Amino acid sequence: MTEKKHILLTGTSRGLGLELARHYLESGFLVTGMSRSNADIDDKNYHHINCDIAIEPEVIASIKKLKRERGAIDVLVNNAGIASMNHFSLTPGHSVNSIFGTNVFASIILCREVGKIMIRQKRGRIVNLSTVAVPLSIEGEAVYSASKAALEQYTKVVSKELAPHGVTANIIGPSPIPTKLIENIPEEKIRKILDQQAIKKFASIEDITNVIDFFIDDRSKFITGQTIYLGGVS
Repeated sequence: MTEKKHILLTGTSRGLGLELARHYLESGFLVTGMSRSNADIDDKNYHHINCDIAIEPEVIASIKKLKRERGAIDVLVNNAGIASMNHFSLTPGHSVNSIFGTNVFASIILCREVGKIMIRQKRGRIVNLSTVAVPLSIEGEAVYSASKAALEQYTKVVSKELAPHGVTANIIGPSPIPTKLIENIPEEKIRKILDQQAIKKFASIEDITNVIDFFIDDRSKFITGQTIYLGGVS
């Protein structure tokens, strides 16, 4: 019997993260979710860690404990993120700190801690989530898109440092999906974003899992440092 692969997902308490957790449980993975609140999942193959990923000591302790209890970590998906739509001149400093704290700093710490485990394993897949707001340079999303652009550049460099160890790191940039992340953004703003895509509609969960599945497949060992945007955005 083939041993189940272990995937670590952040932001699994709701939205896309919750759907990703369900998808990978259905796909036969051992799934560990990490978020500040519990996920509504009752499955023997699901394990949850309550952790504020923006607090470095919490992340370090959580990953060490996870390694002791579950062994190998085959896949890391940094899904947790904060979005905000404000004119740059009206964006308060605390919002900037919060957005970069979750979207950049937390992902960097998780990549570092899990990456060290993957280097020792000599295998692993890391997938970080960006957004089409980066290539589209959407007005009102200066800080959000800047945070994701920073994560993209970080991932490209890290992919080179991980490559000699059999570990890949890639980026997926979803177009808008109907989750809580965008529920406070005015409908006309969302419509404007969709109209800039070649495929002018919301992405689905399946559209996103299709790309992540490709990145983490054993046959994708030669794919690293890449960014795939959805919706025909380039």
